[in-house]
Order: sequence, then C-alpha cells, then structure tokens
Amino acid sequence: MAKECAAKVTVVNRLGLHARPATAVADLAQRFTSAISLRRDEEEIDGKSIMQIMLLAATQGVELEVIARGDDADAACQALADLFARGFDEE
Repeated sequence: MAKECAAKVTVVNRLGLHARPATAVADLAQRFTSAISLRRDEEEIDGKSIMQIMLLAATQGVELEVIARGDDADAACQALADLFARGFDEE
C-alpha cells in the first residue's frame, strides 16, 4: 500500500506563486515518484503542473496543503514544505 502524507504550507514570498516559484514547485515535485497535489480550499490540483499551480493564484499569506501519495511521500512533503518555508529562495 502506498504511503500518504500532507503538510500545511503558507506562501511567504511577497509576490506569491508566480511563474518562477510555480516552476520551482513543479520541478521539485517531479523529482519524486509519488503523486503530488496542492489543495487550496476545496480545489486540488496537480503539484507537478506549472500551469495548474499558477492558476491557484496563491498570493502572499495564502495557506495551501501539500498532499503526496506514493512510496516517497514523506520525503516529498518535507522537501516541498521546506521550499515554501524558504520563500522559494527568492529573497
């Protein structure tokens, strides 16, 4: 049975999830074999899709949930939570 984990994250960078951080999230997510999604309110999108991430229109202060399902789910959740906490290394 595949593992599943979830992590609450907050968009901390000033410009939110614009193209550069959306690309960073998708690129990092693609390194894992787990299926990864991001949830905002009731909307859940593919965390490996730059376009879907950008369409979340997540501005600074927005809380999201990272959900990973698969053998490396725990590592994926941790890596993505760290990326969000670092503000996508933008500042």
